[in-house]
Amino acid sequence: MIPIRDAIRSRTFPVVNVLIIAANILAFFWQLSLGPQLKEAFLLYGIVPIRYSDPGLSAQFTTFEQVFPFIASMFLHGGFMHILGNMWFLYIFGDNIEDRLGHVRYFIFYLLCGIAAGVIHLYTNWDSNLPTIGASGAISGIMGAYLLLYPRSKILTLIPIFFFIQFVEIPAFIFLGYWLLIQLFSASLTPKNVGGIAFWAHIGGFVAGLVFIKIFDLVPRIGMGQGLRHYTDRKATPRLQSISPQSSPEELDLHGEIMITAKEAVRGTRKLIAIPQGLKKRNMIVTIPPDVREGTRLRLKGLGRVDREGNRGDLFLEVRILD
Repeated sequence: MIPIRDAIRSRTFPVVNVLIIAANILAFFWQLSLGPQLKEAFLLYGIVPIRYSDPGLSAQFTTFEQVFPFIASMFLHGGFMHILGNMWFLYIFGDNIEDRLGHVRYFIFYLLCGIAAGVIHLYTNWDSNLPTIGASGAISGIMGAYLLLYPRSKILTLIPIFFFIQFVEIPAFIFLGYWLLIQLFSASLTPKNVGGIAFWAHIGGFVAGLVFIKIFDLVPRIGMGQGLRHYTDRKATPRLQSISPQSSPEELDLHGEIMITAKEAVRGTRKLIAIPQGLKKRNMIVTIPPDVREGTRLRLKGLGRVDREGNRGDLFLEVRILD
């Protein structure tokens, strides 16, 4: 299953998330420039458990050289598909956690999840001489936090079935729960001290995210982060909005809400809405006229329910103006 987008749009621009993605991309280009020296860089900046478990080998490194890989390894990747998959998951899930925590706390949270994942990998592969790299552990922490904060958020997911491709909206707790089960199953079948995917690091990062998000959610926002939010607040509502229409059993008409800002209400705007039809979504453009008021109802003819005689109701969207 490949996530395409989630249904929750962050209220602020995810500046830290974007910078983390940019740093990973720059680090990847740096890796490509190393040529034959890349393996040496992985051994130096990746987490190599035997460097910590072997006293003789550990003595050859300074404290800084032993600690630094727990951060540096988060920005290194083993190939194009590795970084592409990691950055895509970070892009999908990271913005909402940054929006919830604030920019500064989110950055600290991200690093701590990555460090916790590295520590779990270290102790589950104590004698391994293979370097572990990648942002997967930190991103797993983001996913754990997302599961706890937004369990019922809908994830638009691409599901390839043989030669057919289906797009289905799946609740976050199902998508992320399935992902976690795959990690647990894979970890149980993978021998220790072998190369490949660090499944225990994924699991460790995920659990760390569950724990840290509860702690960080109680910590007051840092002043610098609050000041930064003033500049990163989004000035418009989402271009694409998912509508969840409601109706009483005896009527064919459906009723939903569409969100706009005060500025959009004055100037008018156009929004792309997604209306559920079974497991799929129907997309269409809705034009909101200028000077629209709170509570105005927009009628979309023929988009309601259909009875046995073929009579079709309408969809009414009530305008909600956000502060």
